[in-house]
Amino acid sequence: MFDTSEVLATFYGDESFPVEWKNEEEKKLFWFYDDNHVPNPVSPMYFSLHGWWGPTLDYMYRRFGFPIGCAWNGKKINGYVYTAISPRDPNEAALIGPYYGWIMPTYAENFLDWWQQRYLPEIKRNFEYLDTYDTQKASLQELMVFLEEAIDIQERHFRLHWILNLAQFQASLTFQILAKELIPDVEGALLGRILISLEDRNWDSVRELWKLKEEVKGNPELKQIFDSKETASAIIPALQATPAGRAFMEKVQAYLKEYGYKPLYTHEYIYKLWVEDPTPCVETIKGYLVSDYNFPEEYEKIKNDQQAAMKELLEKVPADAPAEKVEALKEAMRLAVKMMPLTPDHHFYFDQGTFARMRLVLLAIGRKMVEMGLLRDAEDIMFLEYDQLRYYVANPKTESNPNGYDGISLIKEARRKWEDAFKITPRDWVGTVTRWNMYEEIYHTLWGYPERFERARDGKKEAADKVVGLPAAAGVAEGYARIVKSPDEFDQVKRGEIMVCLMTNPAWVIVFSKIKGVVTDAGGVLSHTAVVSREFGIPAVVGTGDATRRIKTGDRVRVNGFTGVVEILEPA
Repeated sequence: MFDTSEVLATFYGDESFPVEWKNEEEKKLFWFYDDNHVPNPVSPMYFSLHGWWGPTLDYMYRRFGFPIGCAWNGKKINGYVYTAISPRDPNEAALIGPYYGWIMPTYAENFLDWWQQRYLPEIKRNFEYLDTYDTQKASLQELMVFLEEAIDIQERHFRLHWILNLAQFQASLTFQILAKELIPDVEGALLGRILISLEDRNWDSVRELWKLKEEVKGNPELKQIFDSKETASAIIPALQATPAGRAFMEKVQAYLKEYGYKPLYTHEYIYKLWVEDPTPCVETIKGYLVSDYNFPEEYEKIKNDQQAAMKELLEKVPADAPAEKVEALKEAMRLAVKMMPLTPDHHFYFDQGTFARMRLVLLAIGRKMVEMGLLRDAEDIMFLEYDQLRYYVANPKTESNPNGYDGISLIKEARRKWEDAFKITPRDWVGTVTRWNMYEEIYHTLWGYPERFERARDGKKEAADKVVGLPAAAGVAEGYARIVKSPDEFDQVKRGEIMVCLMTNPAWVIVFSKIKGVVTDAGGVLSHTAVVSREFGIPAVVGTGDATRRIKTGDRVRVNGFTGVVEILEPA
């Protein structure tokens, strides 16, 4: 069924980027740098609990009989996360493939009802349990049991994540296949304008933040504080000094309790959450105030454009197309659009909410360990692996127990390696590239392959004034570039600028209301950046590999979301 034998390229390591291999079988896989999820050096705790790869992916391949692969592996190389998909045996793939095709339409048709009636209530109950557990009164032993339950919840949520992912994928794929069957030359940009979400938790988050901005705008006392202070670190104390400001901050805290379970980078435990620190939220409100962001107006534009795109698609259907095919297309489009909110919602509940709560569980254990003299700082717990934590709490090395497990030394060494890893530039991939894992396996397209591989393989020299990536959201925009390394820099982004960044995740949604276009190093046409750009109606180019190195803040650039080309019109 699939040819996994034809080798296109190999890289097993060199002096500049050494790779340690467990065995020869590992070397036969295509390991690609996960800059889409974990662009920075990974913490030992997050990696040891498998992040999004590993056991829950084994479940996905088993449950659905997904023929294009059988496992999704994780490997830490020089501090960075690389993942690789293992192919199924061709004979087994041929046997299970018909089952996948036979069963998936049932998931596509029914999953939304399952989500609303069964899965989402379960997720909310799990969150309530994690949020209300009295960690201050619990013993260290009780907290370690709490951690085990949190791990169970994390694994359960990511099993649901993959059920959702494939169900939505099938609905979207069916629609696109039918559209291309009836309209062979249909443009991907047109389909992208249709495949957006208009009712989801990310939109709710933006709407509620806009309401807070409107309250500031309508209150002279609050507006004076926001206008007179440059940063949130100055605004927050000024608000706390007045009755009106304190009342407003209570509303900010209520917002964060609902929408603030998100960190700097979603796929990690090591970064502080919005709910822990209101600074990013207040910075965003100030940004909305400066730009006078009009949520209802912008939202209506996007909604109207989706309706226009759906109408445009149907008008392109040939007049002599069979009536039953046309009706099938209409039904497939209805179902695909109906399923689109699942993309941002699963980010909200799984990638954001679940990992964020795991961080808080670990911090509760860390604080207890600080009280007991086992850690210097609660955050140090992130520099132990899961099993190392268990070894340490049960038998810690102390003055009275000199032969115990030396967790402190492990933390010190792990932190040193983590900090050193920031000095390393990770390679795009290592291992073995075969025709199968580059052109037949489909999930790696989320990382911009095969185009990313082909550009590097062919050694194409781009013009100094052009950066080439993948067209991810239609449109053309010109503006001044703003390099953004993290949400901490959102306050620096001015309305109408072009954001250039490594990648985005759900925590970045609020900045999309400011920008005119977006360019990323990482990602493919189904990445978070691509999907959200289409929802906000701004052009996007993703998967460039090097935009953040070649473009500087202040450069005037043109982003072409049709061609995937970014032109540097005027250097800063």
